[in-house]
Amino acid sequence: MKVLFIGGTGNISSACSELAISRGMELYHLNRGISVGIRKIEGTKTLIADIRNFDETQKAIDGLHFDAVVDFIAFEPEHIQNDIRLFTGKTDQFIFISSASVYQTPPEKLPVTEETPLDNPFWEYSRNKIACENLLTAEYRKNGFPYTIIRPSHTYSKTLIPLEGGYTVLHRMLKGLPVVVHGDGTSIWTLTHHADFAVGLVGLIGNKAAINEAFHITSDEWLTWNRIFTIMAAELGVTPHLVHVPSDSIARYDKRIGDSLLGDKAHSMIFDNTKIRKFVPDFNPQILFHQGVKEIINWYKENTMNKEPDEHINNLMDKIIHDLLEAKLISL
Repeated sequence: MKVLFIGGTGNISSACSELAISRGMELYHLNRGISVGIRKIEGTKTLIADIRNFDETQKAIDGLHFDAVVDFIAFEPEHIQNDIRLFTGKTDQFIFISSASVYQTPPEKLPVTEETPLDNPFWEYSRNKIACENLLTAEYRKNGFPYTIIRPSHTYSKTLIPLEGGYTVLHRMLKGLPVVVHGDGTSIWTLTHHADFAVGLVGLIGNKAAINEAFHITSDEWLTWNRIFTIMAAELGVTPHLVHVPSDSIARYDKRIGDSLLGDKAHSMIFDNTKIRKFVPDFNPQILFHQGVKEIINWYKENTMNKEPDEHINNLMDKIIHDLLEAKLISL
């Protein structure tokens, strides 16, 4: 089976690449070649092109036909329009990596299924993903474009710390500094290891029954944000000092972070994975978060522990905490 990944070396796509190759797929990556050294995947054939450059990409794929194309880096309707132009007649299946944040936010009921309405008034990122999905369904109805939609939730790997602020939060924990947690920390969240996600995605590649279908692929483990922070702190060998701040308050300090909270992480989200299990029977998430955290902390200690904390995140947390202290809303 000949498969093209647009991207291929990122947080999610690297695990999917490794699994696809292990299953004997002839895997091509189409990317600019910039991140190859960060997550080098042995056994791939790389087509060097910028997917945003239509002529360059068309030249790179000239004469090739793929059983499946997976676009990991389409975020706006224009990206999907470009994909449709490029791959009509050149693939038997086009897989778009959307986002579980497209679902109704906040959800009226849990767990979320693929039938949950798509409606996120808080986050432009999610609305763009919805627009991308709508383009694909319209193109299928009009011309039979063979799409499959995948909606990951919060998917992590050893190189991606699933906390707002990343390694800077770990730095602060190690130094005994307080860290900001949105809300009261009791909302329930779903974190998925990228190797577990890969089983679901790769299992759909080449599956004709998955055409004109959408799937979310997530873990079945549900954790509060307080628990997520404390699991990471425990692996560091420290007790975290958590400062709880309403998400809308955080948004007033930083719109980008605020949008991702109000449009996603501030709300409890759990998912019913019945559909992906029906199509991919071997999908069965194995990696619990306390296991995945060991990989994260080992990577952090070996690669980023000695990096300077992100100045913006560090200053942002200091500012929020200072203002709360001044207003006598917290005490340290």
